[in-house]
Amino acid sequence: MSLEIKVPTVGESISEVTLSQWIKQDGDYVEMDETIAELESDKATFELPAEKAGILRTVAQEGDTLEIGAVVATIEEGTAPANGGETKDTNADKAAAAPPASAKPAAAQEAGGATTYASGTASPAAAKILREKGLDPSSVTGTGKDGRITKEDAEKAEVRQAEPAVEKVKPAAPAAAITTVRGARDERREKMSSLRKTIAKRLVTVKNETAMLTTFNEVNMKPIMDLRAKYKETFKEKHGVGLGFMSFFTKAVCTALKEWPAVNARIENDEIVYSDFVDVSIAVSAPKGLVVPVIRNAESLSLHEIEKAVIELATKARESKLTIEEMTGGTFTITNGGVFGSMMSTPIINAPQSAILGMHNILERPVAENGQVVIRPMMYIALSYDHRIIDGRESVSFLVRVKQLLEDPARLLLEV
Repeated sequence: MSLEIKVPTVGESISEVTLSQWIKQDGDYVEMDETIAELESDKATFELPAEKAGILRTVAQEGDTLEIGAVVATIEEGTAPANGGETKDTNADKAAAAPPASAKPAAAQEAGGATTYASGTASPAAAKILREKGLDPSSVTGTGKDGRITKEDAEKAEVRQAEPAVEKVKPAAPAAAITTVRGARDERREKMSSLRKTIAKRLVTVKNETAMLTTFNEVNMKPIMDLRAKYKETFKEKHGVGLGFMSFFTKAVCTALKEWPAVNARIENDEIVYSDFVDVSIAVSAPKGLVVPVIRNAESLSLHEIEKAVIELATKARESKLTIEEMTGGTFTITNGGVFGSMMSTPIINAPQSAILGMHNILERPVAENGQVVIRPMMYIALSYDHRIIDGRESVSFLVRVKQLLEDPARLLLEV
């Protein structure tokens, strides 16, 4: 008796998933709870386990979009292969039934040898070559196992051309010279993943449905860099993590959001929702696209607790192990394009939030300081915000406060 494996319910707002990869293949023996496939929603990637031991029979294909509850595969009765032998499958006799004699390739019948289902069948690579040559597989004798046509057979096959019985025609006038383009001009197409489609849809929605503006400022990073250089070894020995820039930015943002709560608010229908806590979303570039895991109640965390949370969430993101709960919510987002060399950008708001802070590359530049031109490590910072809820005064004042806290990090500890 076979058991149907269906797409499980993975979240209230998720109605369909994409079968991104089969871990086990059709006909494989699987153990109970063994991962057989990976499913990808618009928010995360999930593993699909086998619900019983037996022989896997795949129903869906990689890349298929499946609704919740759709059948992905079935598991039939069967036992594990002994000593690396073939899997014992109760339905093996049915699957191995030979095709009728009329369906056997003519080349194999004429040869008088034993004919199997593979006789005269071209491998995928061989079939492609034969199509390009315009040859019928039945005209080629296969030298592979059970008479299968191999790639080498297809390459050696020659096209037989009959002499065309047509009158000679006057040569046409020479055509205009065609410009030859040098270099490869290959193209390839890939189906958009559910995650990428959702990202695209949300970004367009934000651009179209919010009054988004961006304000800029610059930060002298020397005080923080000096502080890190002085205490980084002691900090790592005591807490087991490095002292990075993200913890300073997160603490500065949390302090500034308390003073300018509209930047931490959101619009729901005809109401403005103000949060007295700060759940900071950290933008992380994952293999399948941008994700924004959330650091909960960041305002109550110390520098080393923030650093540990950032490392944990970023690692999960790159390994596609983030849960929906870890990516749900968030009241404010920080994104760091500087790690990729970005000098300046206008980040897009992470809806339904109302603002996002963009960090950028640190470059030494000449600046005026106390009437003197000095070289300082400077960073541009950008705040994109929804003007429907945040006024210019609030956005600019918020960014100035963040700048003030970063250029004098002692204020973060003293809360002044």
